[in-house]
Amino acid sequence: MSHLDSSPSTPGKFKMEKSPYRLRWHSTPLAKLTFWSFVFLGLIVMFFIRSGFDRRPRSVARNGISVLVTGAAGFVGTHVSAALKRRGDGVLGLDNFNDYYDPSLKRARQALLERSGAFIVEGDINDQALLKKLFEVVAFTHVMHLAAQAGVSLLEVCKSANPQPAIVWASSSSVYGLNTKVPFSEKDRTDQPASLYAATKKAGEEIAHTYNHIYGLSLTGLRFFTVYGPWGRPDMAYFFFTRDILKGKSIPIFEAANHGTVARDFTYIDDIVKGCLGALDTAEKSTGSGGKKTGPAQLRVFNLGNTSPVPVSDLVSILERLLNVKAKRTVMKLPRNGDVQYTHANVSLAQTELGYKPTTDLRTGLKKFVRWYLSYYKSRKKVAAE
Repeated sequence: MSHLDSSPSTPGKFKMEKSPYRLRWHSTPLAKLTFWSFVFLGLIVMFFIRSGFDRRPRSVARNGISVLVTGAAGFVGTHVSAALKRRGDGVLGLDNFNDYYDPSLKRARQALLERSGAFIVEGDINDQALLKKLFEVVAFTHVMHLAAQAGVSLLEVCKSANPQPAIVWASSSSVYGLNTKVPFSEKDRTDQPASLYAATKKAGEEIAHTYNHIYGLSLTGLRFFTVYGPWGRPDMAYFFFTRDILKGKSIPIFEAANHGTVARDFTYIDDIVKGCLGALDTAEKSTGSGGKKTGPAQLRVFNLGNTSPVPVSDLVSILERLLNVKAKRTVMKLPRNGDVQYTHANVSLAQTELGYKPTTDLRTGLKKFVRWYLSYYKSRKKVAAE
């Protein structure tokens, strides 16, 4: 059972009242600038005291590991941050809380992490000034880059850091694109993306190779296969299928040409977290210093999947039983907008190098997700009614 399954679903409601008073300045511009400079500095100090960090690397964590987690309020980012914190690593999150999907879910995840002592700075990974400030305050040994964006600005700051951190980042199984050889292996071709998203992930892998080659950054890419579980993403099929089944809405079931089965290698979040930590723990140090490479650096890529593809129609059948509601299915042709018929991970390399071994079957994982979903949205309705 995930450590996040049984946590409170919502952080509560906080309402900020507007003050009837306005602060009036009767000072020079220089005095104003000095005042706000001290205010900003004070806030920065408060942030990092609160998260258990200080300027001395040895004080960041008991084991000497300090990790910057980007996309920390995201689905995978939240679970990874919590796991790192539980085992005693120093953790600082970064997230811009965008509205790609419901920001209130991201805020609830943030509250969950803060209750465990992991703090998230609200900011953008493209803000180099902010990134540089974070690296000045904390000597990060590792970066876990789980934000959706490619993060070139992040790589720029990392390559100039002294010491440079080792970087583990989220790629995607989508890079296999139109590849028809299954199961997908890291040695298979990835030059036929089937979607723009896949193309961006492939570009990310090429960018990682370049920074590794030129600047000596240690980089490990993780190709995630259809991650699901509690605190998940509302834009994923298992999540909105659950929502629409409960609302009595029709759900689309895609089929390939000639009534072919569409299947996915659904991978439970706890298994993904184990792979992420395994990648971080086996990451070698970067070999650059101040933007200059001093020797060859580690460059790796791994599949993180469940190795057991399941037809999407079977996913719906499992949800029907768990929810005790019959789904209204609408069979549709698989669109030609980037969806592929089949994903299947070969994880032998991750098993050998990271000790990765997925253990959660789809029914068990969906049972945990449904339990969380019903609890979370029941709590939200109760809070909204108060």
